[in-house]
Amino acid sequence: MSDLLPATEPTATLMDGIYRYQRHIYDVSRHYYLLGRDRMIAELDVPAGGTVLEVGCGTARNLVAIARAYPDAEIYGIDISTEMLKSADATVRKARLQHRVRPVYGDAADLDAHGQFGLRGFDRIVFSYSLSMIPPWRHALASAVDNLAPGGEIHIVDFAGQRDLPAWFGKGLRTWLDKFHVSPRLEVGTELALQSARVGGSARVRSIHRDYAMIGRLKRGPLR
Repeated sequence: MSDLLPATEPTATLMDGIYRYQRHIYDVSRHYYLLGRDRMIAELDVPAGGTVLEVGCGTARNLVAIARAYPDAEIYGIDISTEMLKSADATVRKARLQHRVRPVYGDAADLDAHGQFGLRGFDRIVFSYSLSMIPPWRHALASAVDNLAPGGEIHIVDFAGQRDLPAWFGKGLRTWLDKFHVSPRLEVGTELALQSARVGGSARVRSIHRDYAMIGRLKRGPLR
């Protein structure tokens, strides 16, 4: 699929096929290799009364964690998989956070803060191991930047290049990820720099766990 176009129905069908059954064991199984998620959440520093959107919210595991870490924030999530949203709704209900957490169907590459949520923009937008699963990932990142409030931030955690790990480990991990249509976005640092320059902001990326994963941040500049 072209990186220049929004995700389409084939992407939704593919994701539903992958997660129709996987969603039931997703949080238990991914706990061991989706590293850095809680570190990223701790660094969000959501302003009082702020708004947070997770792109590719999956089971809503992160949405609930963010809601608990920032109890006066409004939390939103989008996902293109209706199967995953079934688990997300159940997770939010179990946590009794329906009044603050709202996961809905949405295309990562076609965000619309006002049309979908009645907001001018989000204070924080999160990509947690989702950019590596979004075919038009650059388009999704640009769309997120366009939907940031002035001074807002994008926070990313995802797979990195594993350059400081044994070669056999990196090769095995990539083979495993291919089975789930996951492709680490090794150019994300460059793309963040380009996007931040576009909106008068700043960006940085750092690797964690010997380059197993990366954490990135983009801060949008103030309204001109």
